[in-house]
Amino acid sequence: MTNKPAPTDVPIHELIAGRWSPRAYSSEPVSREQLRAVLEAARWAPSSYNMQPWRFVVFDRSTDEVAFKKAFNTLVPFNQAWNANAPVLICVTTHTLTSKGDVNRCAPYDAGAAAMSLVLQAHALGLAAHQMSGFDVNAFRKAFSVPDDVEVIAMISLAHYGDIDKLDPVLREREKSARVRLPLGDVAYAGAWNKAF
Repeated sequence: MTNKPAPTDVPIHELIAGRWSPRAYSSEPVSREQLRAVLEAARWAPSSYNMQPWRFVVFDRSTDEVAFKKAFNTLVPFNQAWNANAPVLICVTTHTLTSKGDVNRCAPYDAGAAAMSLVLQAHALGLAAHQMSGFDVNAFRKAFSVPDDVEVIAMISLAHYGDIDKLDPVLREREKSARVRLPLGDVAYAGAWNKAF
């Protein structure tokens, strides 16, 4: 299943409505050109004071299987199961300090914007991308000698779409289920806290 548009209340751009988080992956490699394109999209995300604090650690199974396996082993078992075919993992990190050594409180926000640019570009290229918090951050930090002033935020798996019938029954049902979000009034307030937009 490659197409699962969001059932929005009002029309929004297809790139946003069409992006979703699949789990059925093909083992077909992601090309170097496609990888460069998603990273280039992330590079051009906005950031506070244009500090660009994000850093992406890319693990491509087809070019460095040893590093890929080290990153893969930090995923929780549930995520390891459905990512068995994933050809690429990308760890999202961010520098937490400014060049002056002050705390950059916008760093995680900026890294999230860059990650969203990455997954939207993946969707535009016809690739599947799934962002995950389910991995051992401390194990990743140790395995890859991540500096103390860098926050390890998320892992993104990137792949070509696969056959959902090869997923276990529970995941197959999740893959086919309708996409849902909280109502707009629960997430957007009009002029005061908790006053629905």
